[in-house]
Amino acid sequence: MTMELELLDLLTDLRGVMQDPRYHPERDALYHSLQTFQLAHRATDDRQLWATALLHDVGKAFAPREHERAGARALEGLVAPRVVWLVEHHLDLLRHPRRTRRRYRGDPRLRDLELLRRWDLGGRDPRARVLSPRAAIAILMRDPHSLQAERLTVETDAREGQR
Repeated sequence: MTMELELLDLLTDLRGVMQDPRYHPERDALYHSLQTFQLAHRATDDRQLWATALLHDVGKAFAPREHERAGARALEGLVAPRVVWLVEHHLDLLRHPRRTRRRYRGDPRLRDLELLRRWDLGGRDPRARVLSPRAAIAILMRDPHSLQAERLTVETDAREGQR
């Protein structure tokens, strides 16, 4: 299966996954993810942040209680390590804001987590107009190399061993 189809499957599995209306008045996890993606897409040119915004909740389809870890595991080897890390840690600022800010002070990942948190909170409009999942994935796939997991070649491994 291609990366595009794997990502589309992970994303569309969120259709009908209902979230607590106290925190998610938009309810449907797919609808929320598409809103979060659109906010990121408007705010930055960073395709890995777009991917993170779109895919941050994919784990809710199969592991609602630990969706961030489950989602990261599902994305491992499929997308860039930065996207996987951000998906796994996207709730850190919610759960442990002081500790997270202290731990990542001066680290560019803190800025990424802050942006993701802002878009995650903003993607909760029950009346928002969103792209289709296929259209959102198509936007990501315009430059698939920027999203892919880094794969070492045998040649690179051999050079590393000579050092």
